[in-house]
Amino acid sequence: MKLYLVEDDKKLNHILTNFLTKNEYDVHSPQDFSKIKEDFQHVDPDLVLMDITLPYFDGYYWTTVIRQVSDCPIIFMSARESAMDQIMALEYGGDDYITKPFSYDLLLAKIRSHIRRNYGQYADRHKERVITFGEFRYYPEKLQINYQEKVEAISQKEGELINIFLTKATRIVSRNELLAALWDNENFVDDNTLSVNITRLRKRLSNIGLPHAIQTIRGKGYKLILETSETR
Repeated sequence: MKLYLVEDDKKLNHILTNFLTKNEYDVHSPQDFSKIKEDFQHVDPDLVLMDITLPYFDGYYWTTVIRQVSDCPIIFMSARESAMDQIMALEYGGDDYITKPFSYDLLLAKIRSHIRRNYGQYADRHKERVITFGEFRYYPEKLQINYQEKVEAISQKEGELINIFLTKATRIVSRNELLAALWDNENFVDDNTLSVNITRLRKRLSNIGLPHAIQTIRGKGYKLILETSETR
């Protein structure tokens, strides 16, 4: 399991890294505290240990940023003891709070507990799914698409369309494939209905910064291009 340790106290960072590594965790820490989001996405950790007082922006801010792209557990570590600080940590997206100085064994127990709850024997089998493609995310249960820091709600049909495109992973999908997948073939469906839904989905994608994501391939169908659409 990978842990992301956001702690700028070098001595404490070193102690925690050694302790957690000895307990068989892969520990990563940011080198540049102004680029935590980029580093977090590169590491893609299973759990975050977050200090509150940090250079540039505090831990509350970075937690809201991380919550835009991940639902992994976040444990706050802070010398602040007030109830308000602990409430804020939870309100901003944290899952737990431990006050410094703390027992390393207690921290380890909290880490193991959250990992069991999220990934192990106690994990919720009905936990909300997320389908990712680079920085793009699709949440089927709540019908929501996310790209970088933008979020957009979509309809059921639009969700079914984006799911098919993601499954095909940049390959061309014919109109007949889309019609067969989205509607009962026994019922007559006006071909224009598909065009309307494609147009609506394009608008949703444009709203989150991907205006050219669905490309029309003349005479063949459509192709989803996410990694280059923002540069066109």
